[in-house]
Amino acid sequence: MHHDELSNPSRRRLVGAGLGAAGLSALPLHAALAQTGELVVGAAPPITGVFAFAGVGLHQGLGDYCEWRNQTKGGVAGRKLRYIGEDSGYKMDQAMSVFKKLMGAHKPPVFYGDSTAWAKAAAKEVSQLGTTLTCSPSFASDLADPKNVPYYFMAGPTYTAMCEILLEYINRTSRGTNRPAVAVVYSDTEFGRDPIAGLKAKAAALQIPIVQEIVTKPGAVDVSSEVAKLRRAKPDYVIFHGYVLAPIPEFIKQMREAGMSTTPMGTIWSMDKTTVDAMGAAAQGWMGVMPYRYSYDTKDAPTMQAMKDFAAKARPNLSYVPIFYTSGWLVGMIFSEVMERVLKAGKPLTGPNMKAALESMDNWDTGGVTGLLASLKGHQIASGRIYAYNADSKLMEPASGWIKTA
Repeated sequence: MHHDELSNPSRRRLVGAGLGAAGLSALPLHAALAQTGELVVGAAPPITGVFAFAGVGLHQGLGDYCEWRNQTKGGVAGRKLRYIGEDSGYKMDQAMSVFKKLMGAHKPPVFYGDSTAWAKAAAKEVSQLGTTLTCSPSFASDLADPKNVPYYFMAGPTYTAMCEILLEYINRTSRGTNRPAVAVVYSDTEFGRDPIAGLKAKAAALQIPIVQEIVTKPGAVDVSSEVAKLRRAKPDYVIFHGYVLAPIPEFIKQMREAGMSTTPMGTIWSMDKTTVDAMGAAAQGWMGVMPYRYSYDTKDAPTMQAMKDFAAKARPNLSYVPIFYTSGWLVGMIFSEVMERVLKAGKPLTGPNMKAALESMDNWDTGGVTGLLASLKGHQIASGRIYAYNADSKLMEPASGWIKTA
């Protein structure tokens, strides 16, 4: 993904938004916003840095949704959306600096951050302010907590819920009395460790044995001794979590060389088509959980079609719309639905009012982004389906129906 190539329209949009603000600069900012009635959507996405491959898409998807919404629906409750996103570089101090700057200048009712670290650090301040509903690319399990993190939600299942969906699939597809054996390989990071306790609890409940547990550093590492352990454990499935790409392809390559017939599985950040394409031969047999449809799956999914059509016009250089763009678009949909529910009820956009509106979203139709009607009562959308790589089409294709966690 070439950042410069893809971000030009974003830059143009941000410059345009800046010119709009400059034109109103004779007025005090709060008067200018009151006069135009704009609803600011603030964001600090990681457009550069180690997470840029995802951050560019997240930034574009959220910003483009705001533009699409303005064009097709006149914004939210008759008020135009104004997206203001500034790069966090996936650096904590930079993300907090963008957050404080945009909060001070624009008081956005909704804000999209860049990481688990940001979400946890900002949570206290956001709770004290009580003015802003937040989201980020993090699916950290302890952030789906309406009581302790009241003004945060995630546009998908927690990492724990993703692993539960994988185990549910394994359970449903197992044959006979022999229980399928599972190994889990995860990175030595907060992201990697996040779902492991929940995964073990779910496996125990389903009577699925966890026959090996391996922790590695993320990135390119020597995995030969770990593969030897897996070969001895003979798992039917190996669940990888806490990585994007490396060392997953190396694990798969060496497991195949060792004659293992294990099925490798992943979670959301290892499941985009661009990532799977980069696996090369290791992609053969790759499976995993995804909370959304892929952008090429538009049948009976009007939102996916609208998103794809808008991206084709707005970003002619974007040959494939990645899951990160889809995720950003869905965040925009949820932000807008929450604000619309509050404004249509004649209430101010406060944290408590937006939290109540978020939790009232039950059996909400995403237009096919998620396969099931979505509930945000628990500040997450706890569903997904299993996809498997098809070597002929070179696409991730559904291997299961949509699965909801309890």
